[in-house]
Amino acid sequence: MDISPDKQNIDRVFSNTTYHIDFYQRQYKWNEEPVKRLLEDVFYKFNEEYKKHKDSDIALDQLISKYSWYYLNTYVTNVIDGKIYVVDGQQRLTTITLILIKLKHLAELQQSELIDWVKNKISGHTGFKKEFWMNHEAHKVAMQGLLDGTPANSIDISSGITAQNMVLNYQIISKWMDAEFSEDLHKLESFIFFFLNRLVLINLAVEQTEVPMVFEVINDRGVRLKPYEILKGKLLGQIDKDELIKLKINDVWEEQVKKINNFREDEIDEFFKYFLKAKLADTRGLAQKFDKDYHRVMFEDEYDKILQLKHNAKGVKKFIQNDFIYYTNLYQKIFNYSVSFNELQPYVHYNSLTSMNTQFLLIMSACEINDIEEENKILVVSRQLDRMFCLLQLQRSYNSNSFSTEIFKISVELRNQSISKINEVFDKYLIQHISDIKGINVDTIFNYSFFKETGIELEKRFKRYFFARIEKFIADNTKLNMKHNFYDLIQNTGYKNGFHVEHILSYNDENRAHFDNDEELFERERNRLGGLLLLKGADNISSNNEIYKKKLKSYANTLYWNETLREDTYKSKLDFSKMIDNYNLKFRHMDQFGKEELEERHKLLFDLIKIIWN
Repeated sequence: MDISPDKQNIDRVFSNTTYHIDFYQRQYKWNEEPVKRLLEDVFYKFNEEYKKHKDSDIALDQLISKYSWYYLNTYVTNVIDGKIYVVDGQQRLTTITLILIKLKHLAELQQSELIDWVKNKISGHTGFKKEFWMNHEAHKVAMQGLLDGTPANSIDISSGITAQNMVLNYQIISKWMDAEFSEDLHKLESFIFFFLNRLVLINLAVEQTEVPMVFEVINDRGVRLKPYEILKGKLLGQIDKDELIKLKINDVWEEQVKKINNFREDEIDEFFKYFLKAKLADTRGLAQKFDKDYHRVMFEDEYDKILQLKHNAKGVKKFIQNDFIYYTNLYQKIFNYSVSFNELQPYVHYNSLTSMNTQFLLIMSACEINDIEEENKILVVSRQLDRMFCLLQLQRSYNSNSFSTEIFKISVELRNQSISKINEVFDKYLIQHISDIKGINVDTIFNYSFFKETGIELEKRFKRYFFARIEKFIADNTKLNMKHNFYDLIQNTGYKNGFHVEHILSYNDENRAHFDNDEELFERERNRLGGLLLLKGADNISSNNEIYKKKLKSYANTLYWNETLREDTYKSKLDFSKMIDNYNLKFRHMDQFGKEELEERHKLLFDLIKIIWN
């Protein structure tokens, strides 16, 4: 590798060189923390030197040689078709430019004779054109606004995050430097000499072929590059500049990244992890390799045989124009379904409520590029994942470690498969998981003996989710709207408005008598799902330890499942009666609630489970 190091001060860095920002460079993302750290470092060194020399009679342009120099770090460039591109260091160089702009305004305000020198470090002529030496081509309007002294709130920052951060950081710099140089011309001019002559950077000029490797190795001071930012450099750095412009490869990348990052900051990194696991990982152990450094692992020989992205500009172009566009669009669609309930794709949202985010992995595994079965695959995979997770939980057969391992086995078997294969794969692993946990061979998915003791031990959110699904079933089949949305039922746990699981049978003598005053039996039985309800905070508190008949009154106008214990639920309710007949369900009101009634309710829940998760 050919690298040419060159020690330069700021005066030389910004003299007659226009620095272009390459396509694969990230936006200017420095925020308050790294900007202030740079200011602290520079001014700590300057103030130390200024105290030593401020009373000297030597002229400033000669005195400055007595100031110690200060190393600001390295920046990396490469030359393409006569243009110099910044490979690494644009965050720092842009911040230095903002400091120079503030120095220009201070010099003007204090009528310093150094104004022209400072101005020439910000911009200059290259031929007929006047350019900012740090050439943020798309954000010149904002930079010109700062240079002209336009008030911050009047500067056009519509060009993007770079412009926004330049304006914000300039205000931080301006406030800091106003405090340092409050009408002190000598100190200001001393700093200008120090800043331009004694601050040193090392320029590394590298060959174009080495840019992707250098881009990965070197990170900007203060803000580490995200994996997807490094990956962008490694991919786009392989493509000829003319082709990048002609094919708008950078535009495609930025547009797709923006789609995903609109959901959450740096969500695109999560996309790449799921995508690469879906397409490359055959086991859970191999999948874990992609969790941290996927941008390196994906270029290993065993994976590059499939992706074909290493030292392959043609492969990179094909990947970005096809795979990247399709799968980021698919990820965006899944994410939208996950955050908002959609009647056509309800299970994606259900899975998000139970934190089954592996649906991203499984759906992307099942879908091929431009898959004509895409919507159906989203529906079937998300439904089957919800079904498998819930039936394992409800039949006391869930083991999180085994389940996580099996997800990757399922992913491998779903990879690019047709719809018909999906149900078969999930059923196989569902039965196998139950068999392994129970230690016997089972051949049916629904077993009441496994469900019989299920209840209070289930995770709190899952219990709320379970009763929410029961509520949705009753509402849908009786042509009613749900009284509360899924968020309120499952995730809202507030004291007054949140929902909580409550025992139908409270601790009192009347209830214990139904179980022959056997404390152990009473406790075990009342904890089963048939003995539990979901109640809003205030309703839960009001019913507390009352006897059943009093509690029954409090169930009015709560949830539909709770109300099925009451006699008035069955009066002149044709749609309710129709639901009972259609599914042969044993609903009835219960004026008392003991051992037999609890068992009956528990069995009724099992019948509902078989319908909902059939």
